[in-house]
Amino acid sequence: MSYETIILDRQEGIGYLTINRPKVFNAINNQMIEEMKRAIEEFHQDKLVGVVIITGTGKAFQTGADIEELSQMSPLGILQWNQGVVENFEALEKMRQPVIAAINGYALGGGLELALACTIRIAAESAKMGLPEVKIGILPGAGGTQRLPRLIGKGLAAEMILTGEMIDAKEAYRIGLVNRVVPAEQLMAAAEEIGRKILRNAPIAVALAKDAIEVGKNLPLDGAIQYAQKNCITCFSTEDMKEGTAAFLQKRNPQFKGR
Repeated sequence: MSYETIILDRQEGIGYLTINRPKVFNAINNQMIEEMKRAIEEFHQDKLVGVVIITGTGKAFQTGADIEELSQMSPLGILQWNQGVVENFEALEKMRQPVIAAINGYALGGGLELALACTIRIAAESAKMGLPEVKIGILPGAGGTQRLPRLIGKGLAAEMILTGEMIDAKEAYRIGLVNRVVPAEQLMAAAEEIGRKILRNAPIAVALAKDAIEVGKNLPLDGAIQYAQKNCITCFSTEDMKEGTAAFLQKRNPQFKGR
């Protein structure tokens, strides 16, 4: 498939999705929504891709909606536009592969909401993050009001959302918004390091563990534990489980096949 607003690449089991509208700080437009939808499904179906890394070109990871495009839409058009964004972020959470956000620059509005929908977040030291929607008379509409409190707690999330102020990467790390902060020139290497560690593990176990995390966060604790137990027992029927236990007993590296 060909894309204009994003760049897709694959290298050694890692799929790369690079947002590519640098002249407008990678702002989301209708074309990007459609291309992201296709790209997420393409990677989801690709058995050779075990981890996905999302990043941006230029000075931004992503800066939310293309306000010029949005200002020309009817209320119904805006609803349909936003629903496409919401569905893309939900699809990221439902992907079998872990998704790493490599936050290279500004992650604002829908850009931060995109990062929140990813499994793991790595930030460059120069990155800035925020949900500034209240400053223009709206509020985060693609999951930020729900995913951010679940990640960093109600009070800190409320402060970010209600003030609309940006925070830097150091503060994002302090409050648990990102997993680690690295110099900008080391960002992709750090994301790839985590990706390669994940790729060394059993693919089915990784996929079902991610599924348990994503589904379980919206369930009561006892229900979440039962759901995770189901996924765990499913792993016991796989060839990879037999290979993993045999390799452990034989003190060798396992050779997982995703079966």
